[in-house]
Amino acid sequence: MNYEYRNIFEIPCGKSWEAGEADTPPVALEEFYPAEFVRDDFGPLCDVAEPEVVRHYTRLAAMNFGVDAGFYPLGSCTMKYNPKVNEAAAALPGFAALHPYAAAADAQGALQLMYDLERYLCEICGLEAFTLCPSAGAHGELVGMLMTRAYHRSRGDDGRNVMLIPDSAHGTNPASARMAGFDVVAVASTPQGLLDVGDLKAKLDERLAGMMITNPNTLGLFERDILEIAAAVHGAGGLLYYDGANLNAFVGRARPGDMGFDICHVNLHKTFSTPHGGGGPGSGPVGVADRLVEFLPIPRLVKEGEAYRFESNLPNSIGRIRSFAGNFGVLVRAYAYLRHLGAAGLREVADVAVLNANYLRARVARFLEVAGEALCMHEFVASTAKYGRGSAADVDKALIDAGFHPPTTYFPLVVPEALMIEPTETETRETLDAFAAALERIVADLEGDPHAYAEAPLKAPVRRLDEAGAARKPVLTQMMAQTEGE
Repeated sequence: MNYEYRNIFEIPCGKSWEAGEADTPPVALEEFYPAEFVRDDFGPLCDVAEPEVVRHYTRLAAMNFGVDAGFYPLGSCTMKYNPKVNEAAAALPGFAALHPYAAAADAQGALQLMYDLERYLCEICGLEAFTLCPSAGAHGELVGMLMTRAYHRSRGDDGRNVMLIPDSAHGTNPASARMAGFDVVAVASTPQGLLDVGDLKAKLDERLAGMMITNPNTLGLFERDILEIAAAVHGAGGLLYYDGANLNAFVGRARPGDMGFDICHVNLHKTFSTPHGGGGPGSGPVGVADRLVEFLPIPRLVKEGEAYRFESNLPNSIGRIRSFAGNFGVLVRAYAYLRHLGAAGLREVADVAVLNANYLRARVARFLEVAGEALCMHEFVASTAKYGRGSAADVDKALIDAGFHPPTTYFPLVVPEALMIEPTETETRETLDAFAAALERIVADLEGDPHAYAEAPLKAPVRRLDEAGAARKPVLTQMMAQTEGE
């Protein structure tokens, strides 16, 4: 077959300059690259039959694992099933084709959706106002920390530079606090897996800016002393920040604002069932109590009469923290999810998430040690420490061969050889039973031979990788295999 190739750089916007369809002349590649690096042609391309191309990419797609393919008990990530009706809503032409620079008068439906979503989140979390701008949970944390800093500076408290964080916290918490300029001080956990209130109070002084905490914590346990914790932090002049990663445990049943939290981020890709992705799409809206509203980032969405518009003239705002006003497609999905469930449906989300977690915890506790003595909330942490160092990783890889995605491993750090397991509310009892049975078989094999799965996975498209090496020395460009003599 013969193909004719055109250099796309020669035709701006896909139009023909010679035909008068484009208003600017073509730009020569040599203006951007040295002449010796510019080819005169595109070179030969393989002549491949269409069925071969289709089969190649279909095989590649089948190698990916996602919640549509199987159980995904990734602790703290809340990998619940994403209803396809949400995707259909986000794909509606009026939403999907709306340009971010469209005038407010031409985008009233989209602005109303965002305004209503903010109000829903305020009601769910018990807070005064929300911003939809942050691109992810960690981004929301940073926004919360910047608002904390702005709040204290507005009061002349420039010396408040300490952020308290539990030793079991998500790793993004200390990272976000440090990026905002705070010194991070860890607060210990009790042997029961809860925050040590005595250690907290011992670390309260005039340098306190605030405390970041998730509830339930990363062991899946509800912090029963949360009101006392909030009173202690507030009494020392600090703000209390809620990491909303675990909100799925009591969404619709309890509210962070009622517990004393001043700032709260929520993960739309966790609690509100929008897709996870490899770095995106994401959205981490941040809500605040009334005394912090003036510090929210711009633009703020306001309603005047029956019309909606963005407001950026807010002198005490921390400013713009991303382009435009949020990841709109993700916001549409979350809105559709909330409208579909309603208040009663949200309560059922929390009920079934907690029920599933405790059911699976009881099954797993028959053959593995489980951290914490109390009933869990939406997740729990088991330990394989009795089988030696590295046993959790072996269990993970064996689960891949059994057809399950591994749980979160080696986190939280306070539990050795940790497996953090979160079933979510969207899984059936049959799926939970199958996962527990597979995990029990793997543990039974380890009882006979601690190295039984040292080479696992054996059935996956890719065998065991050097994960530490990949993280420390990533190869970010495609490496072409060379034949002998080249």
